[in-house]
Amino acid sequence: MNKSKQVNKKSQIKIFDTTLRDGEQTPGVALTTEKKLELAHALTELGVDIIEAGFPINSEGEYEAVKKITKEVDTTVAGLARALKPDLDKCIQADVGLVHTFISTSPQHLKYQMNKSEDEVYELAVDAVEYIREHGIPCMFSPMDASRSDIPYLIKVCKGVERAGAQIINIPDTVGVMYPSAMKALVGKIREEIKIELDVHCHNDFGMAVANTLAAVEAGCNQVQVAVNGLGERAGNADLEQVVMALEILYGKKTNIKTQGIYPVSKLVERLTGIRVMPNFPIVGDNAFAHESGIHVHAVLKKPVTFEPIKPEMVGARRRLVLGKHIGVHGIEAKLKELKIKVNEDQLKEITKKVKDLGGLGKRIVEEDLIAIAEDVIGKTPKEESIVELIDITLETRLGEKPRSSVILKVKGVEKKAEERGVGPVDATLNAIKKALGEKNITLDEYHLDAITGGSDALADVTIRVGDGKRTTMARGVHEDVVMASIIAFINGINRIMKL
Repeated sequence: MNKSKQVNKKSQIKIFDTTLRDGEQTPGVALTTEKKLELAHALTELGVDIIEAGFPINSEGEYEAVKKITKEVDTTVAGLARALKPDLDKCIQADVGLVHTFISTSPQHLKYQMNKSEDEVYELAVDAVEYIREHGIPCMFSPMDASRSDIPYLIKVCKGVERAGAQIINIPDTVGVMYPSAMKALVGKIREEIKIELDVHCHNDFGMAVANTLAAVEAGCNQVQVAVNGLGERAGNADLEQVVMALEILYGKKTNIKTQGIYPVSKLVERLTGIRVMPNFPIVGDNAFAHESGIHVHAVLKKPVTFEPIKPEMVGARRRLVLGKHIGVHGIEAKLKELKIKVNEDQLKEITKKVKDLGGLGKRIVEEDLIAIAEDVIGKTPKEESIVELIDITLETRLGEKPRSSVILKVKGVEKKAEERGVGPVDATLNAIKKALGEKNITLDEYHLDAITGGSDALADVTIRVGDGKRTTMARGVHEDVVMASIIAFINGINRIMKL
């Protein structure tokens, strides 16, 4: 809808999100138009300034997706195009608010990829920008592989496209070979020669993408390209989460991002792409706000700033206390309060010792284990009645078809039935359970499978983390059948969520 927005303040950094374009080029990722549209709406709500929706010339499906996103979302939508008339026409026909055109400028690309001279490439670049501007559409130009280009020639091309009418010049570190001081120097030289907005696109081949992006901002870039969860070709791109939070917290720079939406959007991208974030990934990883060490937990419970650089709520996440051999009395006390279990001081010490001993054996400890230990210590043997019980399940799998699961549950004494399909028997059954409960917000956030014994008839030990958007809990299921172990764990988790 909104064809092109202007930057509000010179001090403000604009966020150009390329999850739908470069992010989709992650090996193994393919998004349908519906998924792309869902993510585009989420990115708009998050506050990104420009969404790069795709490469329209790539296929008719890609063209239609870009056109649909442009029509339906209320932010600037960019389409990617080579410096070729057919590519540019496809972007123009898609009615994008910004055409992002590119051509290579490095000696390696000119010789081995394009087989063209510097003069030929210069002419193509300028002609492409002029053609876009003749159609009255804003233009961003990228000299691909800028970080390996000869600087005098790179600056010549940048000056040429600036004169031709480009509003933004992007400096891509296409193969991720830069380091912060080099990136700062390169962007600084270009900034001295170019008056229009500068943008930067950093790949993560040496793990430098975020640092290089921030260095470019130091040198004068006022727009940065990012992808949610760092998705992208090869080792990916600078990730939105770290770049935005570093800009706001470490650099004192403003963006339009509503930071409380960062974690939910990260989880949405995980779900849509099937690519999980590493547990220790900054800002949005499962361990980003997790604490186990007794000293750390004690301090965090008193004053979070002691061991957390930002509050988890700032990015829409939650603090998590991990049960294990490193946890102390204060951590156990906090978990027991959360579970509404009252103990005296001696019982608390005994429970803590038992948890630490269990963790020392290498066991993954979940809340069910803590409850069992606590009940044993305080002498409670009656088991709490479950809210949700599995009465029956029927699974049907056929070659070439998605598995189908039919479940019968008893929910607070009332029988409920549902049937659903999924990518596997576990997924199908979990979908059926959620349908029967009418709980669309319940998510499976973590899944871990261990074989307790050897052989094909080994006992399966499944540990999961379940959430509902507000609360999360760990649960376990043990069974000789992996599917049943997963279902048991899921239902245990749902019961725990409903009682919190």
